[in-house]
Amino acid sequence: MSAAGVIVRVPAQLRTLTGGEREVAVPAGSVRDVIGSLETAHPGLQERLLNEDGSLRRFVNVFVADEDVRFLDGLRTPVAEGQTVSIVPAVAGG
Repeated sequence: MSAAGVIVRVPAQLRTLTGGEREVAVPAGSVRDVIGSLETAHPGLQERLLNEDGSLRRFVNVFVADEDVRFLDGLRTPVAEGQTVSIVPAVAGG
C-alpha cells in the first residue's frame, strides 16, 4: 500500500464491502471527505457509517490517529497525508 493519502482501517463487519480488505487507501481531507471517498470506491460503506441526516451513526466510532473524532471536530476533523483513520463499531453488552 502506498504512503500517499490516508489509510482507513476497516472492521471485519464491513469488509464484505471492501472485497475483504482490512485497510483501504483514500485521499486526505476531512473525515467527511474520507467517508465520501470510501463510498466512491466501495459503495454501501457510507450508509453504514452515517445517518440519513449525514451525522455519524451512534454505534460507529471513528478515530484519526487514535483520537475519537467526536472529541475533535467531528466529521470536519482534518485527516492529513499519512494519517490512519480507524472505523470501530461500538461494543454493547452488560
